[in-house]
Amino acid sequence: MNRNRIALVAGTLAVTAAVAAAQMSGYTTQTLASTPEGKSLVQVLNDLNRYYLYPVDQEKVLRGAITGALASLEDEFTYYTEPEDNAVSQQDLSGSFGGIGVTLLSANSDGTGGKVDNVYKDNPAFKGGVQIGDVFLKIGDKDVSTAKLTDIVKLVRGPVGSEVDVTFARAGKPYTVKLTRQKVTIISVEKTVLPGNVGYVALNTFYNEQASAQFRAAIADMKKRGVQKLILDLRDNGGGLLTAGVDVADQFLQSGPIVSLRERDAQPEVYGSARKQASDYTGKLVVLVNKNSASASEVVGGALQDSKRATIIGEQTFGKGVAQIPITLPDGGKVAIVNSAWVTPAGREIQKKGITPDIIVKDTRFPVPLNFSGSGVAPGTTVTLTVGGQPVKVTADKDGKFTYVGEIKRRDRSAVQGEAVVDVEQDAILKKALETLK
Repeated sequence: MNRNRIALVAGTLAVTAAVAAAQMSGYTTQTLASTPEGKSLVQVLNDLNRYYLYPVDQEKVLRGAITGALASLEDEFTYYTEPEDNAVSQQDLSGSFGGIGVTLLSANSDGTGGKVDNVYKDNPAFKGGVQIGDVFLKIGDKDVSTAKLTDIVKLVRGPVGSEVDVTFARAGKPYTVKLTRQKVTIISVEKTVLPGNVGYVALNTFYNEQASAQFRAAIADMKKRGVQKLILDLRDNGGGLLTAGVDVADQFLQSGPIVSLRERDAQPEVYGSARKQASDYTGKLVVLVNKNSASASEVVGGALQDSKRATIIGEQTFGKGVAQIPITLPDGGKVAIVNSAWVTPAGREIQKKGITPDIIVKDTRFPVPLNFSGSGVAPGTTVTLTVGGQPVKVTADKDGKFTYVGEIKRRDRSAVQGEAVVDVEQDAILKKALETLK
């Protein structure tokens, strides 16, 4: 099996005859119009141009056709990414880009807008006085207060050395700062040493071509510090490159298969096996997972669980047990096509099932915030609820509807990239891991 052509999320491949040959049948621009459905598609596109009352955005229509074709499969992991979004995705995959050195999260309850989640030292935003919690109002002259988060990211990023004016709101008061973009490196690994010389390494994503090297460096540092008990945190890690998942698991195993792939109408074939290396970590190991641990995270967890190399603690994982082949398209977009199921060393397929931890513990780091909604009052009415002896007020809109969502607890992060911040008392899974390692 060609290891270079499989990824769980990302990668770049050209469309070749080999891809078409792997299918029962294929399409060409000539043969597409030879079927009733193909003729219908061409006719609809032509009739839109001929009859539609308003101007037709040709690119938007054709990309919508691609999206609709893939959506008909009803497979959430087979999808099309438009060129602009794919460009940002490829920057993330490369592990570096021109930016201002912040992480973002949505500012509004409907998922729109953006506010600063963290500011990294020695980056443009830090030097410009940007603070955690600042809300994006404008980038240049463009109002982004209700923009999609991905659109804000596109506007913030740009060529290294270029300038961007950003208007933020802090405590409701706007301010504008001119920032010069510089190279930002994505650090996907955070580490620290806990009391008792227990090592802690969190791997936030496998969607970074530099993640394997960063992880190896973290493990080497743990060994240098004499760590004999290690916690690997894969919570909220949605996956990424399969090769990175195999490489991470390999650093804890000396032999045996790590993962196999089963393509259509074929038997599983070993994709990655462990190799005994001097750099391997051989001490005690606990792996933390939650409901958002998916894909490559589950590959690692499954391999370490089947080999009894680690104790898995946390919540049932997401259950993404398929791999995709990513194909770069002529328009600069990308299509990800599910082409295989992956199988753990013990022969388990976890698609839509997930991995059951050895010790099940609920993730208590981020309790659900207070939220409520209702209707049936006069527009502009102030609705007051008393919660825990404290009044919570919200104003009804023009339709007499009201919605309240409390502040979501922010994940504590260090301003130094790669430095982990943990709270054992508020983290039941981590607390259980430390007890287990004792």
